[in-house]
Amino acid sequence: MKSIVSAKKKKERQYGTIWGNPNSSVAKREYAPGQHGQRRKKQTDYGVQLSAKQKLKTYYGNVSEKQFHKYYVEAIRRRGDAAENLIGILESRLDNLVYKSKFASTIFAARQFVNHGHITVNGKKVNIPSYMVKAGDVIEVREKSKQLPIVLAAVEATSRDVPGYLDVDSKKLSATYNFVPKFDDVPYASVMEPNLVIEFYSR
Repeated sequence: MKSIVSAKKKKERQYGTIWGNPNSSVAKREYAPGQHGQRRKKQTDYGVQLSAKQKLKTYYGNVSEKQFHKYYVEAIRRRGDAAENLIGILESRLDNLVYKSKFASTIFAARQFVNHGHITVNGKKVNIPSYMVKAGDVIEVREKSKQLPIVLAAVEATSRDVPGYLDVDSKKLSATYNFVPKFDDVPYASVMEPNLVIEFYSR
């Protein structure tokens, strides 16, 4: 657990506030993570694009590079704006929606929660964190898991709100995915630049 917390702090020092703690003293430090804590240097265009990609990957729980590139390919295949499509795909991940519904306190806890079989989609157990939820689908904590302390603590937390594209019943511990959000619908705690991610892969 300590190593996970340390890794998260390192990411916040590298990319700034990611998961919603704008007062974090760690995120505000002027130097990059590492033993020597060197001052931040001006980045090249490539560096800016790479940083945007890594930051977005980190926000969604360190999605693997292989899977993230797969999402990019799907985003440019679809009609419309590729950056908006990418956000829609990432937001539709089951682990992300479990986190956004406040059934887990962190995106990492949500992924583990799904992996352990505590979640159903439309009444069927799904234990794949990357499962793509469709608009209108109902996500629910399984009956035998509803009294788990980690679930009750997450639901009662007041540090973050449920976004408008989810209709959550905190008593039933169920959530309906109303619609696939656009970039402006997502309550990011810091600036995300999916357009730079598209540019990175399009080089």
